[in-house]
Amino acid sequence: MSSFNDITLLARDKKPFLFIISYDKSKIFLKEINTLDNIYYKLADSSNIDKTKSINSYKFSKYPISFGEYQNSINRVKEEIKKGNSYLLNLTFKTPIETNLSLKDIFLASDSKFKLYFQDKFICFSPERFIEIRENKISTYPMKGTIDANIPNAKEKILNSTKEMAEHTMMVDLMRNDLGIIGDDIKVEKFRYIDKVLAGDKELLQVSSKISARLDDNWQDNLGDILDKILPAGSITGTPKKKTIELIEDIEDYNRDFYSGVFGIFDGENLDSSVMIRFIEREESRLYYKSGGGITIDSVDRDEYFEMIDKIYLPFL
Repeated sequence: MSSFNDITLLARDKKPFLFIISYDKSKIFLKEINTLDNIYYKLADSSNIDKTKSINSYKFSKYPISFGEYQNSINRVKEEIKKGNSYLLNLTFKTPIETNLSLKDIFLASDSKFKLYFQDKFICFSPERFIEIRENKISTYPMKGTIDANIPNAKEKILNSTKEMAEHTMMVDLMRNDLGIIGDDIKVEKFRYIDKVLAGDKELLQVSSKISARLDDNWQDNLGDILDKILPAGSITGTPKKKTIELIEDIEDYNRDFYSGVFGIFDGENLDSSVMIRFIEREESRLYYKSGGGITIDSVDRDEYFEMIDKIYLPFL
């Protein structure tokens, strides 16, 4: 595995490379673009995929934990919130799934702006960009808030929800603080806009914002340090970040590993990256899907449970 300093060295030399960073930053995979082997990616307009695949029919089953088990964990989160140790915590779970498709089949057929296939070990098809750097401007796009698009007046319900507003505002404040560590002239350019996301046979509405800052002109000379300071991503941890990360480690009963980490491309001048959500991982002969959502004191247990399950899907009809 590589280091944040290795990222800086490649960026200083203006060499295009792919980076993949685990949730806890303990694992960093780094490879120059022209040396990738059995690794495929798509980041908005950047891709090394030379073919796609159509899926007409397939089998897909998911085996989530029981509501009782889920409720035990969410109750622990709410107890910590009552103590003042967290205000928003992103609680996730690992769900066994079964399908007759290979990881590469799913990857090639998936319809997503951001996706990664890594050596038949895991795939992600994420709707969420992490950071984008063009010239000396850095932008981040935290995604927080999900609702089934088929619910009557779904857009109005999620945008007018006091709970959803509070949760999203906390996330925007966290990301403003994170960008303030590495840049200046912090701006919230867009606040709570809606994206539509295809989730298997469902369509979801997800709420995002855009926050930007100005970096030094020589930001490439410090790229590893920039990434180290703002990871893990606020949208998959919570606030306050340091204490909430400690709580996640205590409450979640599995290792996130690369799930909810980030992957990205530095093209020699600019950088684009994505949060690794919508994530399927192979462990020996089994496949697991990792998913979750943000919990606040106002979260309704059963709603959060079904949101976690709704996020377990294959990204095509």
